[in-house]
Amino acid sequence: MRTIRLGLTTLLAATACAGLGVAPALASPELISAMQRDFGLTAQQVQARVVQESAAVRTAPQAEKAAGDAFAGSWYDAASGKLTVAVTDTGRTAAVEATGARVTKVANSMSKLNATKEKLDKVRAPAGVSSWRVDPRRNTVVVTTNSEDSAVRQFLATAEQAGPVVVEQNQNSRPQVFSAGTVGGDPYYINGNTRCSIGFSVHGGFVSAGHCGSPGSTVVGWDNSFMGRFAGSTFPGNDYSFIRTENGWWNAPVVLGWGTVSDALVRGSWVAPSGTSVCRSGSTTHWHCGTVQNQNETVNYSQGAVHGLTGTSVCAEPGDSGGSFITGDQAQGVTSGGWGNCSSGGQTWFQPVNPILSVYGLSLVTA
Repeated sequence: MRTIRLGLTTLLAATACAGLGVAPALASPELISAMQRDFGLTAQQVQARVVQESAAVRTAPQAEKAAGDAFAGSWYDAASGKLTVAVTDTGRTAAVEATGARVTKVANSMSKLNATKEKLDKVRAPAGVSSWRVDPRRNTVVVTTNSEDSAVRQFLATAEQAGPVVVEQNQNSRPQVFSAGTVGGDPYYINGNTRCSIGFSVHGGFVSAGHCGSPGSTVVGWDNSFMGRFAGSTFPGNDYSFIRTENGWWNAPVVLGWGTVSDALVRGSWVAPSGTSVCRSGSTTHWHCGTVQNQNETVNYSQGAVHGLTGTSVCAEPGDSGGSFITGDQAQGVTSGGWGNCSSGGQTWFQPVNPILSVYGLSLVTA
């Protein structure tokens, strides 16, 4: 781990060179290799996708504004390499296309779909219900179940009355949080016995998952030295925390690549649309990539429902909780939980980073 940390100096120096006009590569050779492994792409296809996704990330807010109240969601389409925007009124097509996005006509607006989901958010879900989310590509709210019993059937009956809803059953989808007992690696430890992963550096500390610790809990770092304390934490309902660092710990704008890929610099927190690639760094399974599947999803953990999460196809395991999700150089969120593992596959949700920054009045440390 020492070699990784020494590498931060080189990485930050490279950032200074970029500021002097030396353009950085679109993607490092190590990142290209990781995405080739996880996406089954060639190196050239990875480079092209990085460029296309960067454009889609920046187009998304402009396209949503152009669609106005006809907006029904957006996603990155890997086949075309463009952002697709769903609208309920074709009269907005020209304005949306002027932003560079593609347009598709649907029946239900995003406001209608969000209202349907909000009704479900007020209902206590049984353990047999894994999650529910707005799916703009299908133009409906999707409820995922992992079993079928009378309590699940009752919840689904309520859901069907709320608005446009479809049901998916996945026996393997029961979600769990990804914290763990003390083991080696590059973690941070809470009260000496629970291990989680750092999310992103902010001015004054770092952000992570809320289920990792409660306000006032003490934290030690990878070298077992005192790091700081939880200044704020929320779980369930949301799953975020702010750890204020002390004892000389400094906060770098970096996500560790664990020797699998180059350490990634953080330059902002533009929100990646559904369909965009995203990579995760955690202290158990290190670096893995996948795609953003769903946004604003409610996940029903055994401890209670958590709202506003983003679902991904990236795997994770216990101890990865709180770790970084990043697209390119843009911070996306911190690992919340999921199902499955990195041997057989699964799904992982992250708590978006921008709401965490807003709640605690924080700003990212950026390169």
